[in-house]
Amino acid sequence: MNTASLSDNEIFYGRSMHNVIFDLGGVVLRWSPDDILKEFYADEALRAPTKREVFQHNDWLDMDRGTLLEPDAIVRFHERTGRSRDEMSALMQAVKDSLQPVPETVALLEELAGQGIPLYCLSNMPATTADYLRQRHTFWKVFRGVVISGEIQLLKPDHEIFDHIAQRFALTPENTVFIDDHGPNIDSATRLGFKTVHFQTPGQCRTELFALLNQHRNTLAGGN
Repeated sequence: MNTASLSDNEIFYGRSMHNVIFDLGGVVLRWSPDDILKEFYADEALRAPTKREVFQHNDWLDMDRGTLLEPDAIVRFHERTGRSRDEMSALMQAVKDSLQPVPETVALLEELAGQGIPLYCLSNMPATTADYLRQRHTFWKVFRGVVISGEIQLLKPDHEIFDHIAQRFALTPENTVFIDDHGPNIDSATRLGFKTVHFQTPGQCRTELFALLNQHRNTLAGGN
C-alpha cells in the first residue's frame, strides 16, 4: 500500500506501529538491593551476608519464577542467615515498599499512551509483589497487557517468556520494542528479533526509544 495519502498519525500509529514492552524493576520502579539493605540494617556487617543469602541466592529467582512462595522463602532465608523469621519477613516488606515509581519513566509511559502507542509490561516479579503494587500505584492503567513471571512460572531471560507475551497479545517481535535494564534480558530479546533499548536512565531511554519509533515511521512513510 502506498502511504503517501495517509496522515502522519495513521502512518505512525497504524497497525504496523511499534508496540513497546516495559520491564518494571529498575525501569518503571526503583530497584536497588544495596539501598534496601543500607536502609534496613544500621549494622553494615549484616548487609553483605544478607545480600548473598537472600538477593543473590537461587531462591530469589525461584520466587520470581513462582515456584517458591514467599512464606517458604522467608523460612529458607531465616535458616541460611541465622536471622529471625520476623526479621526476614520485615525485609521482604521493605523490598515491596522500596519499589516506588520513577517519575520520569512514568511520565514517559503517559506520553506514549497519550499518543496511542500500545504499551505492555513484562517483569520478573513474584505474584504477591505484583498484587501489592497493583493496589498502590496507578501506572498499571497505561498497559494494554501485563505479564508477571511469578504468575505464569516463566522467567526472563528464557525465550519462553518472550514467546508467551508475543503469542498472548499477538505481538510481532520485529514491530515491538523491549525495554529492560538487565543485559541478559536485552540479549535474549534481541536474538528473538525484538527491537531493544537497554535502559540506563529515563532520558537515555526516551531518546533511544523515539529514535526507533521515528525510524519505523520514516520507513513506513517511504515504503509501498
